[in-house]
Amino acid sequence: MSVESVAFAAAVIPLRGRARWLRPVVTALLVPVATAQVLVEGPRWQLVPAYVVAGVLVLAGLYRLLRPGRPMLRPTLRSAAIAGGLLGLAASTALPVLVPVFTFPEPTGPYGIGTITYHWVDQDRPEIFTADPADRREVMVQVWYPADRDDHAPRAAYVPDAGALDALARRGGLPPFVFSHLKDVRTNAIPAAPVAAAPRTFPLLLLATGLAGYRQYDTLGVEELVSHGYIVAGIDHPYSSAAVVFPDGQVADFDTRMTDRTFADAILPHIAEDTRFTLDRLSAVDRADPTGRLTGRLDLAHTGLFGLSLGGEITGMGCLRDTRFRACLSMDSWMPDPVVTAGLTQPTMFLTRDSDTMRQEGWRQSDIDRSLNTMRAVWDRLPADGYLIRIPGMYHADFGDAQLISPLLRPLGITGPLDGAKAHRIVNTYVLAFFDRYLRSLPAPLLDQPAPAHPDVLFEKHTPAR
Repeated sequence: MSVESVAFAAAVIPLRGRARWLRPVVTALLVPVATAQVLVEGPRWQLVPAYVVAGVLVLAGLYRLLRPGRPMLRPTLRSAAIAGGLLGLAASTALPVLVPVFTFPEPTGPYGIGTITYHWVDQDRPEIFTADPADRREVMVQVWYPADRDDHAPRAAYVPDAGALDALARRGGLPPFVFSHLKDVRTNAIPAAPVAAAPRTFPLLLLATGLAGYRQYDTLGVEELVSHGYIVAGIDHPYSSAAVVFPDGQVADFDTRMTDRTFADAILPHIAEDTRFTLDRLSAVDRADPTGRLTGRLDLAHTGLFGLSLGGEITGMGCLRDTRFRACLSMDSWMPDPVVTAGLTQPTMFLTRDSDTMRQEGWRQSDIDRSLNTMRAVWDRLPADGYLIRIPGMYHADFGDAQLISPLLRPLGITGPLDGAKAHRIVNTYVLAFFDRYLRSLPAPLLDQPAPAHPDVLFEKHTPAR
């Protein structure tokens, strides 16, 4: 029971004799408790009802102290005040549960996790989203890397940029403060931690951000990969991400033209070029990292690319244009026309859902057909190994961190009927097995046949003639 609940009960329940001391003592506790919460965690909108109830109770306590024996409200108003207080207490209890400051589960690998963010400008490439011909394409890239474990070091914020959080809310037609609490969520990563001492180098994965997403959208998956010895670089693509906040405070907001399929298809090559540029910059970091952390630590001969939704399309285009990417993984995305026409040459995995689940989520039949047909068209013609994995019961948002953000998302139809933790466990298992086999030459029996541990997963493997 919270201090507010005890204080509310003490305020409305008649107390006799010696029990009267409880009322001022409990009410007085509200001030330091509320102050400590604000100072330690910062104010949170989910707790506004609790702040209001606490404030009213403190004022009521002061009134009783200054004017003992005099009723504060008439009986009818008192009843209304009690009802309002009960509603406030109910809201202050429910909101932190429904919109929580959640915690990320501990990843299963042996490594700790460090993280650092880079800002890079491609001076050779104009920014065609904007009207100014002098603008150049620039990206924010967050790198997560294996580090030594440290249970006591401060953890990195999940989404530290307020501008990105405001943009996420606006995209959903919500008040700008709705996602502000995500800056208080802590990940398992340690900011600027030293890289793990061994081995000398780690394979590199680039993560492309989805439409109106943010680079941290799959922190669950990223942390699992890093804990098993991968360096992962998440790219925030300006104007197709929800919002990209640059070091000078400028914000590249989502361009609503991206919701038009014709526009998005036409500009996709420009966005996908971010993967080549980012890999170039990371190659320079491996030669001489300005921070000194990653110099000589990237295994650039074993590099992969993956992404969800638009990030999956970017993955297809990136792998088509740059064979330095040795393994490609697309999650729940159709393939762009140039990729379908030319095909991919690298080992490729498609992670998606079955058509019934897509239909249940509310996808149009044309989008279902385009997604499944273009994936299969590329998969059928691969000259390398290919995998088509369909997970019934997963919705599009389940491939990211949505399951943690709010339990309300399932009744709202945003996340699917498959248990969120199970869904991510399945996805993480297949993603790790794929990159382990094709970037580290490790055994991956999960990829040989349908897995008894996942009987509902629809597994197809394409093996080219040798």
